[in-house]
Amino acid sequence: QVQLVESGGGLVQAGGSLRLSCACSGRTFSYAMGWFRQAPGKEREFVAAINWNGGITTYADSVKGRFTISRDNRKSTVYLQMNSLKPEDTADYYCAGARISQVPMSPGGYNYWGQGTQVTVSS
Repeated sequence: QVQLVESGGGLVQAGGSLRLSCACSGRTFSYAMGWFRQAPGKEREFVAAINWNGGITTYADSVKGRFTISRDNRKSTVYLQMNSLKPEDTADYYCAGARISQVPMSPGGYNYWGQGTQVTVSS
């Protein structure tokens, strides 16, 4: 049974930084992992994804150059380092796992989801 638990969200001023963590239980070391976010009244959108060994990463244009996804398979944890945060980054952030080697950018490509962690960026 795979479980994903996010942490690290909170309130931060614009220009600040946060690091989200996703603790994974189960055999997720071979999974592609992703981060998505959903703001109130909006659809869930792709943020970043990483393949099983960290050799491939992909980002939404809106976060490219500011966010970095990484993983430590020894700790079964995936990270999202968020720098230069903007008010428009405010959302619930979700970790997701996909039982494939590719790096999906669509929510439908993922098999497992965490419960989310809230990020609020004040102006």
